[in-house]
Amino acid sequence: MTTRQWLQTYWKTFSKVLTGMLDKPMWMMLLLSLCVMSTVYANRTVWDLPVAVIDQDHSSASRLLIRQLDATSKIKINSYDSVDEAQQDLAWRKLFAVIIMPVDLEKKILAGQDMVIPVYGDATNRLANGQIQQDVVAAYQSILMQYNTEILMRSGFTAKQANVLITPIVGQTLDLFNPGISFAAIIFPGLLVMLLQHSLLIASVRVNITLNSAPDGKPGIPVFLGGLSALIPIWLFLSIVLFVLWPWVLGYRQTASIPEIIMLTFPFLLAVLGLGKLVTECLRSVEMIYLTLSFITMPVFYISGTLWPLQAMPDWVRAISSMLPSTWATKAIAGVNQMGLPFSEVGSDMLMLLLLGAVYTVLGIGLGILRDSGRLRSLLYRGKSLKND
Repeated sequence: MTTRQWLQTYWKTFSKVLTGMLDKPMWMMLLLSLCVMSTVYANRTVWDLPVAVIDQDHSSASRLLIRQLDATSKIKINSYDSVDEAQQDLAWRKLFAVIIMPVDLEKKILAGQDMVIPVYGDATNRLANGQIQQDVVAAYQSILMQYNTEILMRSGFTAKQANVLITPIVGQTLDLFNPGISFAAIIFPGLLVMLLQHSLLIASVRVNITLNSAPDGKPGIPVFLGGLSALIPIWLFLSIVLFVLWPWVLGYRQTASIPEIIMLTFPFLLAVLGLGKLVTECLRSVEMIYLTLSFITMPVFYISGTLWPLQAMPDWVRAISSMLPSTWATKAIAGVNQMGLPFSEVGSDMLMLLLLGAVYTVLGIGLGILRDSGRLRSLLYRGKSLKND
């Protein structure tokens, strides 16, 4: 086959597959799924969590602390007279936490004594409990600062001197890239990566099976390349919707431009297409492939570093995770688009995606050649014979 014929065959297959995908845009179901699944993230964070407060001190300090808590955006104060009643509502999930203002709260603050503010929370709501804990600590520190300032000023210090004694170091918060444990909290970008990977994997497997079952025999390389590359423009468009348009609609922070998103997504798509080729050659049955993809989607989501940090995983789990395109794509895309990581810092992740794509493609082609030539069956037969001997 000459170069011109090769290109003509490639372009003919590319146009046919792309036109077919546009005529019956089943891939648009991904956008519908995205709209449904991401509605839980529309508020971006938790707001007005109902929290019970039992004031056993009834002092100006306890009332001030309750007002400080009620002024926060995360907590909505509900006053209770009985601890048992509050704990009962907590058990029935009507409350997220119960806070008790202990007796002699103000006296202990003025005397500089150690004090404990009991807070009971529902351990199954870790995100809500974390937000409530932060607000309780912040409100307590605020009221403690006010009382300490008043004590110092009554002792003869000026307001400026009291402020220097209480806060000798003024902290400043800056946005930094942190790939550690806090990275597991970035669930939304990881969800988008998984949606993109799963949908493209199904589409690529379907194209592979369709091409393999063509009536004129197994097609050549230009036909395969044309059919699979026809998926790239559609999924690049979907990546812009998923990583640019939809986060903007929900109000999420974004730091990457559209060209950067395309450059980050392109090697990820190539890696997924290579993985689809390998999966097709390993199973070669539509039912087996779809059944396998249905079962492995959730485990892949868990070990990709989205729900749990890679650093906390066992070494063998991390080894499996490193072979998944979604692991590297989540790290790169979330790092650049949500966490402000410079684009130059994710070059190694993009190279890893390209390497995975090449390895999976070569393995898939090699496995297909072995199966078509009957060598794989003979190798398996020899292995069984040796085992029986």
